[in-house]
Amino acid sequence: MRTEDGKIIGQCLNGETEAFGLLVDKYKASIYALVYSRIRNFHDAQDITQEVFLEAYRDLRTLRYRDSFLWWLYSIAYNNCRNWLRAQSKRPDSTFIEDSAPEGVERLVQATNIENQNDNPMDEHLHKALDLLPDKYREVLTLYYLGGMDSIEIAKALCTTPSAIRQRLSRARVQLKGELVDMMGESFRQRRLDAVFTFRIIELVKRIKIEPTPSLRGLPWGLSLATGILITLFSININLTSTDRLMYFHNLPLADSSIQQVGEYPVDIAKVSETSVISEQQGSDNGLGTIVPNAQNALFMAPQADGGTWTKKADMPTARHSLSASSFNGKIYTFGGFDNNGCFSVVEEYDPIEDTWTKKANMPTSRGFLSTCSINDKIYAIGGMNAGTSFSVVEEYNPIANKWTRKADMLTARSHFGASMMNDKIYVFGGLRMANMGQEQKNITSVEEYDLADNKWIEKSEIPIEGLTWACTIKDKIYVAIMNAMISKSIMLEEYDPATNKWERKADMPPGRRWPSVCTLDGKLYAIGGMSDDDTDLTTVEEYDPASDTWTRKTDIPTGRFSLSSSESNGLIYAIGGMQGNNNVWNGTRTIPTVEEYNPKTESKSIDFKGKFPTTWGDTKLAQNK
Repeated sequence: MRTEDGKIIGQCLNGETEAFGLLVDKYKASIYALVYSRIRNFHDAQDITQEVFLEAYRDLRTLRYRDSFLWWLYSIAYNNCRNWLRAQSKRPDSTFIEDSAPEGVERLVQATNIENQNDNPMDEHLHKALDLLPDKYREVLTLYYLGGMDSIEIAKALCTTPSAIRQRLSRARVQLKGELVDMMGESFRQRRLDAVFTFRIIELVKRIKIEPTPSLRGLPWGLSLATGILITLFSININLTSTDRLMYFHNLPLADSSIQQVGEYPVDIAKVSETSVISEQQGSDNGLGTIVPNAQNALFMAPQADGGTWTKKADMPTARHSLSASSFNGKIYTFGGFDNNGCFSVVEEYDPIEDTWTKKANMPTSRGFLSTCSINDKIYAIGGMNAGTSFSVVEEYNPIANKWTRKADMLTARSHFGASMMNDKIYVFGGLRMANMGQEQKNITSVEEYDLADNKWIEKSEIPIEGLTWACTIKDKIYVAIMNAMISKSIMLEEYDPATNKWERKADMPPGRRWPSVCTLDGKLYAIGGMSDDDTDLTTVEEYDPASDTWTRKTDIPTGRFSLSSSESNGLIYAIGGMQGNNNVWNGTRTIPTVEEYNPKTESKSIDFKGKFPTTWGDTKLAQNK
């Protein structure tokens, strides 16, 4: 059902410019408070807030999921704040140090802004008092007093509970003390945006011409609720937008793919993608076919390498996608997931030696998009979602006894996230929080650590880049792959050090891939399958070496698919289940039970393309081999 925001956006796209004023009035206080909390300057915050709404109006036709307009505004606001802070840091009068960390630059700029706001002594005194508060307390105070947001609205924005927000507000007020709280409330009330701001936006957007978004064909009636949720998830391409430290938001359209038209291929060609061109179908007089550049061509930018073979194994009994797999004692266990009819609690055990599957005790909670970790003879099934709602639930599975035990919930409900373990602790990273049948969605940056001995969760340093995540442990570090198409066409990679609780950016995955599976083997990270930017099922496999911080193309998986799971066992990788979109993610997806085994130590057969395949990529011509 279309919400109020969706209806108003529809009116705007149909030429009713004044309707946009309703959205401005509804959200200007929240956006203004958010911007001010980042840059700490009222005058500039007002200018940036104005630009946020103008930018949103200009790009309104690109918003695929109209009922997520608020989150989209937040993402635009964070981008504008980031750009403004960077611009300020480069000014000649800025006390900027070239190698300062991003958060250090932000604090320097904020300090300069505060020093320059001497027109109101009360503001100056208030700023000094607020600077003594922790960031999380100062943030909720700003959103509450300047944005006029209640605890429920703030909780949704920060992806926590209203009770947690009320607790932060209470502690912040105690630290700030009564007199300063009254001063802050009065100062912020005087600085709120008035009706003139809305009128000015309306006059400005009248000069902006936007084209209506083409009508989309409705989905067939009679689809089940679960199917509708899955189609929504994949059709809206849940994406994210970055900020310096954290980002908020999702449900944004994918950036357009951009592939070079002609460029030198970096290495000798040893393999060719599963995507082929048959020359007869191209209809050219000279028997040559033209390959249209697409996202899969871009994946060839990873250096090629021989090594590794794939072998078909016994199908999983229950075809599933968005499941999780973990290994224990030489066997692989698969948990939950979805098919086109609903969500599963099913658990199945695979014996690689016998190539057989065995049914095990179901999870107490049906869910997909969960993460599992195998540690100390137990497997922990963490988070996930079902029916548009994310879970904080943690359930421990004992493979020997085939029994389940409920453990302490995560602090934050989440799905679409990565989890990994180290030193008797489990770490969860970022992901997506969904509620209200998927109508409320929020990307989160929080990182949590679970102590198995104490059965407790604590917060750790937030993930620097917001997005959907995969996580794997290699030696004493955890590598977190982050998917956020609004920041990068590549899946990004961050290294987390649990010992220091710090992050370090690593080499991005080669571009053009979404929804792969990620696992580790012999100290290397493997990205398997996925979906291209034009919704083609990918067969691509790439290996990341932490020692050299480089990605290498490996032997393609025989069956292209996305939203699969993978796990290592006995020195081999097993790619399990997944979904095939057949170039149409919105309709016609197919859940598959396919299992394929990868052995990285055997050599794949190279193909000699000499004289048959040119050394350029992009506008490539493939001669028919007669």
